Amino acid sequence: MAIRHCFDKDVDQVLFEGNSCVKKVILNRPHKLNSLTYHMTCQMIKELKAYEVDPKVKMVILKGNGKAFCAGGDVLASYTCMVAGHWSYGTNFYKKQIMLDYLVATYGKPVVAIIDGIVMGGGAGLSLQGTFRIVTENTVFAMPETAIGHFTDVGSSYFLSRLPGFFGEYLGLTGAKIRGAEMVECGLATHFMLAKDVRLLETALDEVTYTDTKTISEIISKFMHKPNVKQHGAFSRLEIINKCFSRTTVEEILSSLESEAETKSEKWILDAINWMKSACPTSLKISLRSIREGRKQGLEQCLIQECTIVCHILRRTVSNDFYEGIRAILLDKDKNPKWEPSKLELVTDEMVDRYFSRVDEDDMEPLQLPTRSNLGDTMRPKL
Repeated sequence: MAIRHCFDKDVDQVLFEGNSCVKKVILNRPHKLNSLTYHMTCQMIKELKAYEVDPKVKMVILKGNGKAFCAGGDVLASYTCMVAGHWSYGTNFYKKQIMLDYLVATYGKPVVAIIDGIVMGGGAGLSLQGTFRIVTENTVFAMPETAIGHFTDVGSSYFLSRLPGFFGEYLGLTGAKIRGAEMVECGLATHFMLAKDVRLLETALDEVTYTDTKTISEIISKFMHKPNVKQHGAFSRLEIINKCFSRTTVEEILSSLESEAETKSEKWILDAINWMKSACPTSLKISLRSIREGRKQGLEQCLIQECTIVCHILRRTVSNDFYEGIRAILLDKDKNPKWEPSKLELVTDEMVDRYFSRVDEDDMEPLQLPTRSNLGDTMRPKL
């Protein structure tokens, strides 16, 4: 059953709707929180490419059915297929995800991502490259990859590294959840509105008949709502976050957080410490380096580097942690992964370096992204 599920080609996993001018791409696996499959990514790439060259199409809307926009890639399905076959299945799927994210980021027409619900991992990689990124009171964002022996990928070394101060490091290393209001405040999202008005917004956007971001922005602005940003949210504590997460190493970051916890009994600090102590040590170090290097790289470089790291993780170049994490968290659900190495201080710089090096496989070519004329416009509007 699980093996069959990996290659499931249910055409209803993504719905393509809309009129001649406005196209809607709707993720439609609500029972799986719209987690992405290989087939879904292929479908979306095909349709988005067709919309881009169709002169009648002026705008694309991305959304999800159910209580999630998208909780990420279907990791368990990929795991099942890799264990039954070859690790390259996972890399092929990942490359497709990256191609999709890159297509959205460099799209020649406005892309409106309506993120009404959970958005994590691959869902963030897809939606946060949109021209407009609309969130609601239902939106919950997180990058929890380090809990399963993976790292913050799908373009996060680009979009996390461009957040104010060291907030990106905080989100990437702690798996912290933030709500829609905080996403707008830190720059991950562009607009906040109430979920009850989403259908009205879609109806208004359906009337768009030409490609004009200014007009689209004005339409969206009519439905904007002033978010109620909780003062105890982590972003309001950016001064402490910068103090702790600006440190050079993961060990120093954790030590700094523990020092803060001695004088401040704030839940977000304790949650961050607990997460980092249970997360995969190697994943934390890879994530920190990836985000730090991402600050100096363009989107294309970030995506290519992340793909290289993913190949090493799936290939088990250094460690079996990703497979062990999936076993413990998603498969057996004993929540007791045996990380190797088991402690931060045992993860050497040489180990981390290997994840950033070229994959030594005869048939494994580095990811190549096509030249796109809109590359300079990624993360529009600018964070």
